[in-house]
Amino acid sequence: MRVWLVIMMTVVVTVGCAAAPVEVGGGANPVGTARPATTPGGPRTVTEGLSVPWAIAFTEGGDALVTERDSARLLRVTAAGRVTSLGEVEGVEPDGEGGLMGVAVRGEQVFLYYTAASDNRIVRYRLSGEKLSDRKVIVDGIPKGGIHNGGRLAFGPDGFLYATTGETGESRLAQDRDSLAGKILRMTTDGAPAPGNPFGSLVHSYGHRNVQGLAWDASGRLYASEFGANSFDEVNLIKPGGNYGWPEVEGVGDDSRYVDPIVTWSTSEASPSGMAYAEGSLWVGALRGERLWQVPLDADGSAGRPADRLQGEHGRLRAVTLAPDGSLWVGTSNKDGRGDARQGDDRIMSVPVG
Repeated sequence: MRVWLVIMMTVVVTVGCAAAPVEVGGGANPVGTARPATTPGGPRTVTEGLSVPWAIAFTEGGDALVTERDSARLLRVTAAGRVTSLGEVEGVEPDGEGGLMGVAVRGEQVFLYYTAASDNRIVRYRLSGEKLSDRKVIVDGIPKGGIHNGGRLAFGPDGFLYATTGETGESRLAQDRDSLAGKILRMTTDGAPAPGNPFGSLVHSYGHRNVQGLAWDASGRLYASEFGANSFDEVNLIKPGGNYGWPEVEGVGDDSRYVDPIVTWSTSEASPSGMAYAEGSLWVGALRGERLWQVPLDADGSAGRPADRLQGEHGRLRAVTLAPDGSLWVGTSNKDGRGDARQGDDRIMSVPVG
């Protein structure tokens, strides 16, 4: 049975619970869903004057590695805001939504997702001090496009590397399990399919349009934020082998062949990109929506009513990462050709959540 509550509000939220999903448009939180437990204080600028910071990952020493999409620079940023360039990454050819994108760190190994001349690739380096060495491309042949280019990298609690890919504007590729486009990939640090992958390939889930955020909750459940087309942006709870419906479904499809999202927004409210988990909530950076969404999670992994933070204060928000001190590091993306650059842009901010 499906119950629809309709109350005037701009955001449309689909809450996935053990029972049928409930679409909520305002008013009190529905019974059984979590409430936003924390309200972040004002952000503190860590550093500014950057150019389209796309992703942030922290080293074991507490410094952040930051990618700049269009310059192809990899930066080291300390907690005090000191910025050092580790150089331009070899082989990057920025184009449209492509360039130097995801970054993930495991010990002294640094993994980068980038757009090359003919494809998207994942490369591994060894980082020693300020020097990158031992370059090895571990995955190539990921379709590239001027739009819907994916690019997020993150290590899961299982120790494997996850990567998100877009369907590059060729929507049919999302449903083709033999294509690496429109997927979430799961791999070893050598780029081989991780043990237990559902199809024996790199593919972990499929039917995605353009996933740009990955995060795991305290129970190890994987969530992904995804750009919609004209109607609904999404947060999905990711299951191995799951088909998330694109291009057959945008938003909730009520079709047993596809996995429904746990949260949807109108595209004007979100364009969700980077995502982190902290204090019982997912925190999602919104590009077009120009805000930070807090999505509280219940113990079963279902979503409560999202709350928007920092709305309209800092422009387009793309990178969102949990820092060692428990704050969120959030990067603006106002120089990406779709925003209005402000004095000091682009910047990285530290946003308290507890």
